[in-house]
Amino acid sequence: MVAEADPDIILYDLACTKKICFSPAVWRIRLMLNYKKIPYRTIFVEFPDIESTLKKLGVDPGTNQSGQKHTFYSVPTIQHLPTNTLLMDSSRIGHFLETTYPDPPIPLVSPLGVQVENHSRLVIGSVFRTSIMPREIHILSPRSQEHFRRTREARLGDGQRLEDLLGEGKEERSWEAAEEGMQMIGELLLTNAAEGPFVLGATPSYTDFFVAGSLEAARVVDNGVFERVCGFPGFREVYDGCAAWMERKD
Repeated sequence: MVAEADPDIILYDLACTKKICFSPAVWRIRLMLNYKKIPYRTIFVEFPDIESTLKKLGVDPGTNQSGQKHTFYSVPTIQHLPTNTLLMDSSRIGHFLETTYPDPPIPLVSPLGVQVENHSRLVIGSVFRTSIMPREIHILSPRSQEHFRRTREARLGDGQRLEDLLGEGKEERSWEAAEEGMQMIGELLLTNAAEGPFVLGATPSYTDFFVAGSLEAARVVDNGVFERVCGFPGFREVYDGCAAWMERKD
């Protein structure tokens, strides 16, 4: 009740018909908030309203590695009410939360964590593009469905539809291509299994939230995809280890 009545943080999240979080990037921040017991309130935003909503708030989208200003707006975005700080991008938000709320601590970066996250972006990202993206549209409102289809199919190019990703054996081939990489990530996740369920052993890190958040987002969209990833060693251990901080989903 405190989180609703007296929040420190307003968390801007993607809206879906299930009225719960389904974004991997937002889940990373939601897990940090839940783990640190930071009181927050969620505002769900439809896909076509993200830019106008964040512009109205005065959010600075930041710059890329080349120092060029970003021209797009995204979630997660937070508003820290005590300081009226507005931040976009899960990495920037994570650093802010760890600095502002250092107890309990969350290691944000580690050599092992960097390996896990980099390989996951490449391998799991490829599988989710084929298996999750074309199914994601089914949990969106009609307005967001139109926006999602138009923007994602433009990225696919060649006149492809989202549904084409699931046809003609494409989905199964993407899983077959990812199998070796998934096994490798699983082995990395189990590096410190003798000490605990988390990537670094007994206590969670941002990398655990990166992995568990991606799995929970997949579960919301399609439980079959979630179970298939958890069939590889290491993934379910991390997910189950983080389960207590995923009970609050809105």
